[in-house]
Amino acid sequence: MENTTNLSLPKEKLERDPVKTVILASMMGTAIEFFDFYAYGTASAAYFPSVFFPQTTPLLATLLSLLTFGVAFVARPFGSFLFGHFGDRLGRKKTLVVSLLVMGVATVSIGFIPGYGSIGVWGALLLCLCRFVQGIGLGGEWSGAVLVATENAPEDKRALYGAFPEVGAPIGFFICNGLFFVLENILTPAQMQSFGWRIPFWASAVLVFIGLYVRRRLQETPLFKLAQERDNTTRSPLREVFKSNWKEIIKGTFLMGATYAMFFTLTTWSLSYATMALGFSHSEFLLLLMGAIVEFAVLIMATSVLADKIGRKKVLMTASVLLVVFSLVFPFFLEGKHNMVGMLLFLGVGFVIMGTLYGPVGAVLPELFPTKVRYSGAGITYNLAAVVGAAVAPTITTWLIAQYGLHSAGLYMFVLALVSVVAWALTPETKDVDYTK
Repeated sequence: MENTTNLSLPKEKLERDPVKTVILASMMGTAIEFFDFYAYGTASAAYFPSVFFPQTTPLLATLLSLLTFGVAFVARPFGSFLFGHFGDRLGRKKTLVVSLLVMGVATVSIGFIPGYGSIGVWGALLLCLCRFVQGIGLGGEWSGAVLVATENAPEDKRALYGAFPEVGAPIGFFICNGLFFVLENILTPAQMQSFGWRIPFWASAVLVFIGLYVRRRLQETPLFKLAQERDNTTRSPLREVFKSNWKEIIKGTFLMGATYAMFFTLTTWSLSYATMALGFSHSEFLLLLMGAIVEFAVLIMATSVLADKIGRKKVLMTASVLLVVFSLVFPFFLEGKHNMVGMLLFLGVGFVIMGTLYGPVGAVLPELFPTKVRYSGAGITYNLAAVVGAAVAPTITTWLIAQYGLHSAGLYMFVLALVSVVAWALTPETKDVDYTK
C-alpha cells in the first residue's frame, strides 16, 4: 500500500555518489543518446534519400527520409511510460542501464540495414522499426540521467548538476559530426554513399559499452533511497502522475516544445537546407556546426549556474522571448547562395538562445514533480515535448519553404515559442521547491 507520510531522516543518510561518478554516468548516457540521434539526423539529411528512397523525386525522398527521423519521437513517449514506471518503482540505476542497452542495440542495427537496391521498400521499413526501438530506449534515457544528477546535487546547485547530462548533447554532437567530417575527407562520395555513412552507427557500440560500464558503478540516488525508507513510492506511478500532476505535464510539454523545434531546425533541417539549397558542401557545413556546438556547451553551463543564482524562470522566460524574435528573423540570415556571414549569424545567435533554453531545463522538469513520480513525470513531459517540437519540425520546415518560400521557415517554431512564453507565465519558480518530497 502506498504511504506518503513525510518523515524526517538524518541528513547523513543522504549519501551521494562521488561527483565524478555522477558527472560521467549522467553525461555519458546523454552523449551516447545524442551521438546516436545526430548520426541518424546527419544520415537522414545527407544519405538516406538516395539509399532508401531512390525511386522518388529528390524533394519527396528528402521529406520521406526526414519523416523516418520523426519515428523515434513518436516512440519516445511509450519509452517514457515504460521506463518511468520501472524507474519510479525499482529505482533510477537499473532502469538507466536497460534503457541504454535498448537504445544501443537499435542504433548499431541501423548500420546493417540493406538499402533499396538490395531489398526494396523493406529497407525503409526496417529503418523505421529500428528507429522506433531506438526511440523506446531514448524515452527512458534523459529523465533517468537528469535524476541521477539532480538527486545527487546539493540544494543550491541542482541546475548546475542538471546541466551535466545536458552537456552530453553537444559532446555527442561534436563526436558524431567530427567522425562524419573525418570520414567525408577520407572516403570518396561514392564510398560514403555505399558504406561510409554506416560507420558512425557501428562505432556507437564502443560508446555504449563505456556507458554501461560507468552506469553499473553507480549507487541508487539518495533521494530515491530516502523515498523507499519513508515508504513514499508508488506501485502505479503512471496512474499517479496523470491523476495528480497532469497540469505539470501539459505545462512542461509546452515549456520545452519550442526548444526542441529550435534544436532540430539548427541541426537536422539546416544541414539538409544548407547543402541542398545554399551551396555549402556537407563537410564544410559540419565544420561550421562543430564550431557552433562548442558555443552551445558553454552556454548550457553558464546559464545553468545563473539559474541557480537568480532562478530558472527569469533565465528561461528571457530566452523564450528571444526565440520568438529569432524565429521571425533567421530566414533573412539564409538569403543568397553560400552566404557565410549569414550562416554564421544563424548558427551563432541560434545556439546562444538554444544553450540558454536547454541548460536549466535539466533541473526545471524534474522539479515540477515529487520524488515518487519524478522519473515518469519528467520523462513523459520531455518526450511529449519532443513529439510536439521535433518529430515533424524538419519536415514541416522543408514543406513550408517549398510552398511559401524561405521566409516561412520559422513559422512553426514561432507558434511554439509563443506558446512557451505563455506556459512560462503560468508556471511558478521551481528553484526553491522541496526536492526531497
